[in-house]
Amino acid sequence: MDRDYMVARFDRAIKLLPYGLREKIRKLDKESRASTEEIRLRTGKAPTVLIGGREREFSDVPVTRADLDMLMDIATQVSGHAVQSSMINGYITSTGGFRIGIGGSVYMKDGAVGGYRNITSAAVRISRELLGIGSGLAGQLFENGIFRSTLIVSPPGCGKTTLLRDLIRIISDRGVRVSLVDERGEIAAVFDGKPQFDVGTHTDVLEGCPKAQGITMMTRAMNPQIIAVDEITDIKDVEAMINASNCGIGFLATAHAERLGDLKSRPVYRSLLHADIFKNIIYINKSEDRRTYKIERTGAEND
Repeated sequence: MDRDYMVARFDRAIKLLPYGLREKIRKLDKESRASTEEIRLRTGKAPTVLIGGREREFSDVPVTRADLDMLMDIATQVSGHAVQSSMINGYITSTGGFRIGIGGSVYMKDGAVGGYRNITSAAVRISRELLGIGSGLAGQLFENGIFRSTLIVSPPGCGKTTLLRDLIRIISDRGVRVSLVDERGEIAAVFDGKPQFDVGTHTDVLEGCPKAQGITMMTRAMNPQIIAVDEITDIKDVEAMINASNCGIGFLATAHAERLGDLKSRPVYRSLLHADIFKNIIYINKSEDRRTYKIERTGAEND
């Protein structure tokens, strides 16, 4: 990954911070700025950056509630009501495609989360777009011109979402209709009605909707050839995928695991394998800053 690009994304992300915190975090060395995955703020605690899975303080001055209020004002352009539906899911997406996770006190309305009474912590995730990392893989996902449903597998932090995004872009730009069910807003990062990341010219995005419901909605409404989703976690997702697959729709999805054996040991993924939806599994291996990809054919023999 290009260091200058990584630093540039960091520098753009910190524009969401209040001035005092912004000036403190600017003092990090270039390597730390390039490697930062998240910026974490907690009321009454020192602010930190997440690097290599560990948090590191970048100031000894505790975060105040005013700091968090200012962060939210900057991120929402002082229009919190415009992102309320996203906030009740625990996050917002700001311009530039940065997702901000939110902690605090919520209030309930009609049995569901209605909003926040106050915000006590925030995690600014620095997502990075890597165009072209899927170029050598995309063509291998088709057989006789027909897309073979593909599952991207790796442990957390290895770049599943980044690869998924690039494969969506490449396949979509080849003229294939892709429906992206972007439940957490991390793939397309729609802001003010426009994706902040390139997800292709023939991609339709449904953001903020639970995957199971979104799969059903896009199947009925958008006539997709492929549906893309990130992080399958629920049996309802599997049921919706099986129903859509029976309609001839292909899937491009991700899952947390190290190998096929991990998937087979979990009831949710066992159901997927048993249904024979996925014909390809892409494994991501990470060594320091290098990632390698391996495609493995799968099918009913893996029940």
